[in-house]
Amino acid sequence: MNEIAAEATATTRFRLNGVEQVLRVAADARLIDLIRERFGLMATKAACRIGRCGSCLVLMNGHAVNSCLLMAWQIEGADIISPEALAALPEGRVVREALVAEVAFQCGYCAPGFAVALTALLRRRPDAEEGEIRTALGGNLCRCTGYSSILRGAARAQRLLRGETSAPSAQRVEADSMAIAKD
Repeated sequence: MNEIAAEATATTRFRLNGVEQVLRVAADARLIDLIRERFGLMATKAACRIGRCGSCLVLMNGHAVNSCLLMAWQIEGADIISPEALAALPEGRVVREALVAEVAFQCGYCAPGFAVALTALLRRRPDAEEGEIRTALGGNLCRCTGYSSILRGAARAQRLLRGETSAPSAQRVEADSMAIAKD
């Protein structure tokens, strides 16, 4: 390895989904590329690559961060959780369940980012008000569903985290009403 190439790489240490990692990386390596290319974790999407869509969100030390904006040197010593490992967190499991129950997404491309953002918020503030939820989701874009079903999923997740029996989803209530009307 020549001298310039040796200077252009560095070793970084971090935890990814609970597993210690030590990698030799290029100086300009981004976390999104490490997650997808080195570890094959594809739920984190490389969409806009400028931190505006939320598709690349991961939890870093408990906070939702855009992995497309993080350089490898910035993750030294960090604890990173990708969308694939959200189910290992009680809040992550509940958020995913609630979003599915509310049929929150059509194509699902943006779903991992929304799940990460909601998990980060509800871990810190399980009693967050709707305005706080909207703010936490503000950096996430959905092109096909709209946001009402996602907000219903967030409200359902909060009820489940409080231990309340969750009300039926809006789709289930509508379907039941239609079935009754036909009888």
